[in-house]
Amino acid sequence: MQQLRIKTEKEENTAIKSCVFTGHRLLEEDFSKKRLKVVVQTAIERGVETFYNGVAMGFDLIAAETVLKFKKKYPHVKLIACIPCYNQERNFSEKDKKRYAAVLKKADEKVFLSEEYYKGCMQARDKYMAERADMMIAYCKKKTGGTAFTVKCFQKCNPDGYIVFL
Repeated sequence: MQQLRIKTEKEENTAIKSCVFTGHRLLEEDFSKKRLKVVVQTAIERGVETFYNGVAMGFDLIAAETVLKFKKKYPHVKLIACIPCYNQERNFSEKDKKRYAAVLKKADEKVFLSEEYYKGCMQARDKYMAERADMMIAYCKKKTGGTAFTVKCFQKCNPDGYIVFL
């Protein structure tokens, strides 16, 4: 697991202002909300002001709710909800639909990448977020799938960025 690290002299002039989240819909027993909270707070305290979130079930919703809780203490922090298509939540449980609606209501900005679902719209959303972030907070347990795609996309778009794996 990579930790947030102290910047080298070369990196001192490179501000880390934005972060993207990626993670699985189904969380394993090793997932820790407490660890996520510590990592998000550390990122904010080290200069991250904007968080990009895909607002999918599982990790994304938890991460978005975590950022929103920190907005009370750090009102300058922004949550950007990056939604692949309208009605993304159509297959969510009723409980997750309510959480999704609450996150969207409180998000500082909502970016809809497509009016309709199409094959590849989730990856387009992931690429959009990865291209805009200086760092990533990831809960990635598999080498394939959407989360792994987003990690690889971030690494390609931002070879000098870094990732905190939870």
